Amino acid sequence: MANILLLEDDESLNRGISLKLAKEGYTVLSAAGVTKARRLFEENEIDLIISDITMDDGDGLEFCRMVRKASDVHFIFLTALDQEVDVVNGYDAGADDYIAKPFSLMVLISKVNALMRRIGGGSTEEQVIGSYDIRVRFREMKAYKGEEEIFLSKREMQLLLYFLENPKQIISKEQILEAVWDVDGQFVDDNAVPVTISRLKKKIGGGDCYEYIKNVRGIGYLWTTEAWKR
Repeated sequence: MANILLLEDDESLNRGISLKLAKEGYTVLSAAGVTKARRLFEENEIDLIISDITMDDGDGLEFCRMVRKASDVHFIFLTALDQEVDVVNGYDAGADDYIAKPFSLMVLISKVNALMRRIGGGSTEEQVIGSYDIRVRFREMKAYKGEEEIFLSKREMQLLLYFLENPKQIISKEQILEAVWDVDGQFVDDNAVPVTISRLKKKIGGGDCYEYIKNVRGIGYLWTTEAWKR
């Protein structure tokens, strides 16, 4: 199975991504800084690099440029820097893909598997997550109810994926803001979460005797049915 070098200085995020990739069958070499990442790259045969851009001991863009001088290994940037100029700089440095935080782990895994398929490694299965008759196909990044496509905004899609990844547990408004809006240092209107959830509920509907998303008064929200992945 493929070797993946993960460069991410957020300890919690690094651990979460590493565990998910390992469950998919990949070997993960983890680094929290550019110095260690350089050493791991030089000492191991790497098939894919996933890297943040801003680190205490260096710059992910410079690391990518260094890698590109020595290898055509697949390279994904994973960063909160999501302005157009940041994306352009990432691709100019040699990246194959650019994922802005916050993000869905399933989307990341889908992109990793897609890149691995190009070099003959990784999962050959299409990544799909769903619940009853709702499903999201990651290759297309489209949502469906039965066989009918549901047209969602980017934020609604992120919210749906977050619910599908955390089914049958109460999720607070604060957790949703952190995961879907990435509110650190930003102002988000108090109505952003309930309004977006209301729109999502209207689009996905429900069954004869239930609704997918339930409001739990004073606590948060609950995706009411089991979810599956394949």
